[in-house]
Amino acid sequence: MTADEEYTSENYPYKKNLRTALPQFLAVSVKNLLLLGYGMTLGFTTILIPAVENPKDGEVLHLEKSEISWISSINLIAVPLGCALSGIVTSPIGRRRAMQMVNVPFFIAWLIFHFSNKTGYLYGALILNGLAGGLLEAPVLTYVAEITQPHLRGTLTATSSMCIILGVFTQFLFGLYLYWRTVALVNIIFTISAVIALCFVPESPHWLVSRKRHDEARKSLQWLRGWTTPQAVEQELKDIQSVYQKEKGSVDVEEPLREKISHYLKRSFLIPFFLISYGFFVGHFSGMTTLQTYAVSIFQKLEAPIDKYYATLVLGILQILGTGTCVLLVHFTGKRPLTFFSTAGAGTCCILLASYDYYIRNNAIAHDSGMHSDVFTNSAAVENSTENIVKNPYSWIPMTLLMLLALISHTGIRMLPWILIGEIFNSKTRSGGAGLASAVGYIFGFLTNKIYINMVDSLFIWGTYGFYGIVCFSGCIVFYIMLPETEGKKLNDIENHFAGIRKLTNNVYRSKKRPPNDATKMENIQGTTNPAFEDDALKP
Repeated sequence: MTADEEYTSENYPYKKNLRTALPQFLAVSVKNLLLLGYGMTLGFTTILIPAVENPKDGEVLHLEKSEISWISSINLIAVPLGCALSGIVTSPIGRRRAMQMVNVPFFIAWLIFHFSNKTGYLYGALILNGLAGGLLEAPVLTYVAEITQPHLRGTLTATSSMCIILGVFTQFLFGLYLYWRTVALVNIIFTISAVIALCFVPESPHWLVSRKRHDEARKSLQWLRGWTTPQAVEQELKDIQSVYQKEKGSVDVEEPLREKISHYLKRSFLIPFFLISYGFFVGHFSGMTTLQTYAVSIFQKLEAPIDKYYATLVLGILQILGTGTCVLLVHFTGKRPLTFFSTAGAGTCCILLASYDYYIRNNAIAHDSGMHSDVFTNSAAVENSTENIVKNPYSWIPMTLLMLLALISHTGIRMLPWILIGEIFNSKTRSGGAGLASAVGYIFGFLTNKIYINMVDSLFIWGTYGFYGIVCFSGCIVFYIMLPETEGKKLNDIENHFAGIRKLTNNVYRSKKRPPNDATKMENIQGTTNPAFEDDALKP
């Protein structure tokens, strides 16, 4: 049997209808409330920075430039610590309970923000948000991979990033009408809602099987596969049990520490880990991370044709449109085409922006002052050149390019690592790998924001965004060589690919309808089974 024949076979038939898809969508949506709250922590700094840099009358907090750089990045450097602990926390207490508990530091952080009267309090709240954001990575990512069917997994996983972007957008929107301290209180509502909603969705059946709670795992599958009968999910339950079955036939025998570590030294872990880490590197150094963090300040220095806050709002809308496009298309186009399109598109935007800064803006604005004028810095030259900026007929170009960057990057490269992270690690390293890879991603995010101001001071905008463009185009090459098409493929097949057993094709798998003579058999099943997991005995 060829690889393509294997992917289109239906050893475990299931009905693809609204009844089976709805509970999975509901469970993922509830989980997404948590990611919505996390997105709020990322977007909150965007409205906080201008408010404490140029405070209104009566505000006790007034931060200097050096303190502002920490405000934009300190939460991201705290995330890796939470990621490192994420897998450790998830395994003992379960995915659902871990997602509920992580809301506690979020709740405390929002209260600290509201009542803070010293810079240290802001730092403390940001660190709490970062730790909580890291802790949620493993339970959130593994939960989606373990409850969804293959044909839904890519789309439903992509909604995770979409909800983070939506959370960022809510802060842009709230910032237009509410003071930042009031926004912190409003955000608590979403944190409490997430905790309550998680009480109504089932635990991951895979985690339950790993803890020998087979009856609960069966009930979880019944809920997730359309509130069906125990008989309908019995075969899928056996498939899941086979993943955790040990050589002697017992389930969940505790492995020695050395054996656990050995799983992280194998090809099946190292290649996926590199691929996801490199995806994070390209995604953060594509220019979008710094734009999202410094959006208000950037548009202010750009003297954008529209108000800087409304420009930031438009930026958020384009991010949502980009992620929505990815969610809608990934099932049909696959991940590879979207990745190539967005990475090349982001690189083009960065190169064009660098060219604008070097040739047009440098000649049109900075020539008279005899120096390089940079729209992204707080230099006196920029502040004194407002009149020239307003008269510059090309001032719409950089804003348009940045808007396109936000739209294009979120159709693929910004989403790719988060989609892959829940599906390309094997069952033994999924929780730990998700935490470690997420930690690497947030370290890149921290570095991007922390060194941005220094990069602009040293390399100017043309050098900074020229570097971003080179990173994007190099990403196209690496992804072409290393990134397999995983859309619709079974987790066991993906695991075999990275273990070197059998390569995946670059075709998008779409299961075929069964012939008419199998209709009776489908009716007798009265439910659905998930072909995402098979016996490890599958060989070429």
